[in-house]
Amino acid sequence: MPVRTTRALGALLLAALAFLAAACGGGGDPLASQPQAPAAGDTIRVGSANFTENRLLAEIYATALSIRGIKVERQFGIGSRETYFPGLRDGSIDLVPDYTGNLLQYLDTNATATAPADVYAQVQQKLPPNLKVLEASPAEDKDAVVVTRAFATQNNLTSLDQIGPLCGNIVFGGPPEFQTRPYGIPGIQKSYGCTFKEFRSLDAGGPLTVAALRDGSVQAADLFTTDTSIPNNDFVILADPKSNFAAQQVVPLINASKLSNPAVADVLNLISQKMDTATLTDLNKRLDAPDKPDPAQVARDWLSSAGIG
Repeated sequence: MPVRTTRALGALLLAALAFLAAACGGGGDPLASQPQAPAAGDTIRVGSANFTENRLLAEIYATALSIRGIKVERQFGIGSRETYFPGLRDGSIDLVPDYTGNLLQYLDTNATATAPADVYAQVQQKLPPNLKVLEASPAEDKDAVVVTRAFATQNNLTSLDQIGPLCGNIVFGGPPEFQTRPYGIPGIQKSYGCTFKEFRSLDAGGPLTVAALRDGSVQAADLFTTDTSIPNNDFVILADPKSNFAAQQVVPLINASKLSNPAVADVLNLISQKMDTATLTDLNKRLDAPDKPDPAQVARDWLSSAGIG
């Protein structure tokens, strides 16, 4: 037999043996059923707004996607919706946790829907074609007008429909965007006839707002209903009988091009199904604990407890 033929047969035999070894060995690989990591171009850039809860939700999304073998980049703390939404549209970020009611108001300042299903349906209709919302979570975090217990007691105040006569003496505190967003100062003025003495630009549900309420430099402020500073400081949430603040379900907002891998929607929808308001509030409490745990660890712990990670 010619040397050339012998070498060719040998090469074929070696290739066949290698194939058989790989096939036989694959059955014991615990990662064999996991999706393969996508190419670099399929990286999902996960962004967040610049407040603690939203960063945590973004970390939960990013960690869960990574567990499924999907490559992620984190771009947290981008800022308000006015900053991160253009990034979603131009593709510089791919995924953020958002809140349905405020997202709808951003998309359509004339939107009037307040019920959860109506808000979600209108968000779907009004998003640009390259963006999609996945399943909405039962978890909800709404803006709320908050006052101190002393101020509420002194003025017999429990609801926004009682605030009108007091507005001329109230300094209101909140994030800069609250001054112009339709559900913010304009919405309160429209729904409840309230023109505040002054608006003080602070932060989004953060320490500046809490401190200003506590020291009396503002008499009312915008905080989020899952914020642990409310029970911790015995603040009072004023009722919103005219639904100025619409339903605010947590929802993944994603670039549609990133849904070609079905594992992406599967894991994000599973997170939405497992998360509810009580759970979200508890996660916020954990982040606010004296030991200030690492948000990434809090995310991993919750994913594990929920059977996702």
